[in-house]
Amino acid sequence: MGFTAVPAGRRTAVTVAAAVTAVLTALATPAWAAPGVDPATVDRSADPGATIPISKVVSTPPIPPNPDVVLLVDTTGSMGAAIANVRTNLQQVITNVRGAQPSAQFAVASYRDEGDGAELFRVRQNLTGDATALQNAVDGLAAGGGGDVPEAWVNGLFQVSDGGIAYRAGSSRIVVLVGDAPSHDPSAGHTLAQATAALQADDARVLAVDVTGGGGGLDALGQATTVAAATGGQVVGSAPDTVTAAILSGLRDLDVTVTPQVVCDPGLSVSFDAPSKTQQSGTDVPFAETITVAGDAPQGATLHCTVDFLLNGLSGGPAFVEHISVTVNDVTPPTVVVDDRTVEATSPAGAVINYPASATDNVDGPLTPTCAPPPGSTFPLGATTVTCTATDAAGNAGSDTAVMRVVDTTAPDTRCVPTNNPSGDNTPGSYNPDGFYQLTSTDIVDTAVQVYISDAADPSVRFGPFPAGTKIKLVQAPGAQSRVKDGTGDIDYKVTLRGDAIITGVDDSGNASTATCLVAPPPK
Repeated sequence: MGFTAVPAGRRTAVTVAAAVTAVLTALATPAWAAPGVDPATVDRSADPGATIPISKVVSTPPIPPNPDVVLLVDTTGSMGAAIANVRTNLQQVITNVRGAQPSAQFAVASYRDEGDGAELFRVRQNLTGDATALQNAVDGLAAGGGGDVPEAWVNGLFQVSDGGIAYRAGSSRIVVLVGDAPSHDPSAGHTLAQATAALQADDARVLAVDVTGGGGGLDALGQATTVAAATGGQVVGSAPDTVTAAILSGLRDLDVTVTPQVVCDPGLSVSFDAPSKTQQSGTDVPFAETITVAGDAPQGATLHCTVDFLLNGLSGGPAFVEHISVTVNDVTPPTVVVDDRTVEATSPAGAVINYPASATDNVDGPLTPTCAPPPGSTFPLGATTVTCTATDAAGNAGSDTAVMRVVDTTAPDTRCVPTNNPSGDNTPGSYNPDGFYQLTSTDIVDTAVQVYISDAADPSVRFGPFPAGTKIKLVQAPGAQSRVKDGTGDIDYKVTLRGDAIITGVDDSGNASTATCLVAPPPK
């Protein structure tokens, strides 16, 4: 405003003594410790379907990342002392802010009252990192003009966000409004609501420094509180000679919203106990992080996630990026395949079976199984269970069983072989002679085949069993009773039948074959 007055009352958010203490502390404090996320790296192994809880702490910077700070200063007549304070301590402000955020840039603009012509709103220096240019801009500020008590800072806020300041992409935008009087509303044709909407569209926050003195206070009508609350900023009180302390204190007291932004490989995910958290800048923000491995995650693979902890929607840089690596344990045993087989016996010992067996692992690929009894073994007659096992590199063991069955379906070779008579002479050829025979029956499996004698003329007649190799005297008497009697000499039995003798050899598996012992017919 255009005159200096002692207000009847003032804001008590920051007392003069507190502000002095704050500025001394701010100017004496070196750059703040580097913030970031802890732990920044997670390297684990886990089973499919497992969850990994992680306690995460995001140490936020005292100043938002990559800040674009606009000093919008009231230059009406009552602001001389406040301007002098800013002029004197500007470099300390720049140094302290850059100690926390080296990429910080500043702009300087001024406002007066609606009747002040070209001084209604002026951009003295657009955003720059040049400290000398900024100092020159502040040195050019001079108190003067003003009319009634309210000023035109609503218009100033609107102009800043309506193209007056060229913000950098991806910057944290803070408008430091320094003044000692409320604003006209509308102000130069722009309402507080319009100014607020323009600031919100720019994602710019208002830090209102309410200087005691001439005009009853920046927030005398609650306007500063309204715009600060709507933009995520705040109002701080200050004496004219502690404005820079209030600026630094206010910059460090701004809220910061930390939002985890997750990008993961398929099969891995990360969740948090809250989608975002808001706290005062410069404090530690805790998160309960849960890493989840999908049940169908590829076993043996190493999956990755990155979590960028955004600060007010902006990347805070590499220090705020968490890198997660999870090796998915191989918990699936190999698949072993061995099939049942049935083979014919080839000897009394059974048969040799060269059976195939295979094993495949989802991670290691083909494996060679170990089988007992192994392929190429001689398997006895009957059923033998084979067990094949394969173990992968992770120690998972898989197995399969099969039945190796050796069967005997081959009938013996049964014959009725003429043999010598009891005296050892050859069988004489005469009319209806007696026949002398050896009953032979051999088998590839059984060493002792049982032999039976049947009467071709009477199927109900069956004698035996006799061991293979038995010698008989066969007498054919059509009218006689079929019978078997002990023989003499090397003839084991005398067999009387009404018809020819049918010889049946039966092995242990029940396979049978027959032969006929024919008595020579009468001569013609």
